Amino acid sequence: MPDDENQNELAALRARVAALESEAAARPAPRHRGRSFLAAVLIVIGCLLVPLGIVAAWTSDIVGDTDRYVSTVAPLASDADVQAAVANRVTGAVMEHIDLETLLEGVAPEQRPLLAKALGKLGGSLESAVSSFVHDKAQDVVASDAFETVWTDANRAVHTSVVRALTGSGDGAVQINNDTVTVDLAPVIERVKERLVDSGLTVAGKIPEIHTDFTVVKSEDIGKVKTGFRLLQVMGLWLPVLAVLLVVAGVLLSTHRRRTVIASAIGVAVAALVLGIALTVFRTVYLNALPDTVSQPAAGSVYDALIHFLRTTVRMVVTLGLVVALAAWLTGPSRPAVVVRRMWNSGIDATRAAADRAGLRTGPVGPFVRRYRTWITWILVALAVLVYVLWDHPTGWVVVGLALALLFVFAVVRFLGAEPADADEKASFRT
Repeated sequence: MPDDENQNELAALRARVAALESEAAARPAPRHRGRSFLAAVLIVIGCLLVPLGIVAAWTSDIVGDTDRYVSTVAPLASDADVQAAVANRVTGAVMEHIDLETLLEGVAPEQRPLLAKALGKLGGSLESAVSSFVHDKAQDVVASDAFETVWTDANRAVHTSVVRALTGSGDGAVQINNDTVTVDLAPVIERVKERLVDSGLTVAGKIPEIHTDFTVVKSEDIGKVKTGFRLLQVMGLWLPVLAVLLVVAGVLLSTHRRRTVIASAIGVAVAALVLGIALTVFRTVYLNALPDTVSQPAAGSVYDALIHFLRTTVRMVVTLGLVVALAAWLTGPSRPAVVVRRMWNSGIDATRAAADRAGLRTGPVGPFVRRYRTWITWILVALAVLVYVLWDHPTGWVVVGLALALLFVFAVVRFLGAEPADADEKASFRT
């Protein structure tokens, strides 16, 4: 009996030790907890910097790339809302300098008193008719190919002035006055005056040079915007690089890297998506805050054109984050991921078996691919990343295209590296 009791106590003691060991194994070591906490902090900071990094990249493009800026604003020349706003503004400026009385100069002196009396009764109608005539000529000018050329050339020439306007310093065709960004329409008015003279309204030739402004951006907070612009201008492209480095460092420090990659990629996508939502919400707030003197449709078109690159980048980052998260999940040990991989490999192996039966032979390529498959895989991934980095302003479709191309190449590698069907048959025959 004592031996039985000792054995029972020994068994109980062993069970207790095993339980303690399992608890100790399940409990992360203090060092691992510290690494996990630091990794989480780095990833969170990196994700928070993603929206600022996207805006910094946009700022760098607007400041440092004239061609990019011109391609951004060039479509506004053919925008119907912008054309209508410019035509209305030009018409108002021209009508302020047309004296209807001077229209009588070409009339015989003996007829002028009678027409002057008639003008007094019909002046309003005559003014409306003249205004409509001027507006038609202004609309013709802003809808012509010549206006598109003038608009593009002017924006290319005043790119420096745009930068000065955004930074709040200097003079130029684009300026910030009283929290308003304006563009001088004097060149457009000159072309309208020429059209009017050619159409018979010779009095337009006596109109002096007119400088009138077309409001591009108006906001009471534009001073704060200028301050933020300067800050982002200094950061340039280093801010998005810093965000990426922080996320990568967090992944490398983590103890469960695959899960961390998935969480980080989703976090980056969510951060970019929040910026996209903020841009849409701010558009509504901004347009509602505009005064009645500013055309909301035209202001909306200008806003959409200026942030087009921002929206494109947001979509690209969201797509990239989702693609990376999906790729990390598919390489994981979860049952759905394993099933997907098995279906993928089974389909390729079946295709290879059918090709072998048809007489296809890979020669020395097959053994080479089987031997260096891991190296080939990582080289292909590195090439895809390199293409993405070197691509000029990649979009979401570029990311999807690269991912699909990489999947196709992986399928080819799997096809070439698969064991031929007759090799298995020979092996079974020999045994």
